[in-house]
Amino acid sequence: MMVPVALLLLGALTAVLAPKLLARADWVEREPVVALWVWQCVVAGVLLCCVLSMTLSAAAAWQAVRGHVFAPAPHDVVEAYALSATGPWAAATAVALALGGVWTAAMLTREIVRARARRLRSRRELVVRAPLLPGEEPGPERLVVLEGERPDAWWLPGTTPQLVVTTAALRRLKGRQLDAVLAHEQGHAQARHDWLLHCSDALATGFPQVPVFAAFRDEMHRLVELAADDTASRRYGRLTVALALVELNEDRGTFGPCPTPHAHVPQRVHRLLTAHPRLTAGRRLRLTAAAALVPVVPFLVTFVPGLRALG
Repeated sequence: MMVPVALLLLGALTAVLAPKLLARADWVEREPVVALWVWQCVVAGVLLCCVLSMTLSAAAAWQAVRGHVFAPAPHDVVEAYALSATGPWAAATAVALALGGVWTAAMLTREIVRARARRLRSRRELVVRAPLLPGEEPGPERLVVLEGERPDAWWLPGTTPQLVVTTAALRRLKGRQLDAVLAHEQGHAQARHDWLLHCSDALATGFPQVPVFAAFRDEMHRLVELAADDTASRRYGRLTVALALVELNEDRGTFGPCPTPHAHVPQRVHRLLTAHPRLTAGRRLRLTAAAALVPVVPFLVTFVPGLRALG
């Protein structure tokens, strides 16, 4: 039975080649939304290869599982997978992949629980520092202004997302720059970028030795910022967004020679100022469709023996 092996090889090949191809692509920074979609399809394809390989390996190792998986299938289809001609590796593979799935679910649950705890703690701090006025009702995307000496603005996700800005940012940002910063944060909220970050952090934390998951996390954190920059620049212009980023970050040493936690900001400013043209609608559509095929390939590999038997 070679299908589980083929699926594992396909998953490994995808995990190795896809990040390298995306790193060399010249369109990623021009189309961050498309790049986000491509990365999600790549990781989904890798995970599907593992899930399908686990299912077939378990069916080969245990008759009870085989009965459930192939219950409605004709006898010729079951014979096409040669389930009875398997070695002792089938049970070990199924168990190892199942443990990996349980670990992934545990890491995702832990990440969500931690994020919820951080969010609740931040909301409690907001209630203390910026309480509701008499008669004021908490509404969606309520703008909260906090006293602060450092210019900053951020988005607090949740069922009722909140935009937070400091008084220093109000003093520093001029004209439409404040509107551009708020539009950037609203772009995060509308696209629910927090879920992408939770999933990527969970995979990278749970499997630190798997390079594709670490690359997925790093790219998610970078690309969501580029996508939000584009959301704001379409309404207020690239120059306005770039100037707002400079105003918010110049006092943090971001633009100095030493690396800082905000070292990506100069790259974002440079990208906004160079203003490379977007891809054509046709090319964006082709890239989106090609990426959507990545999770489909594992299903094709899985069902080929059965389809041949039926044919």
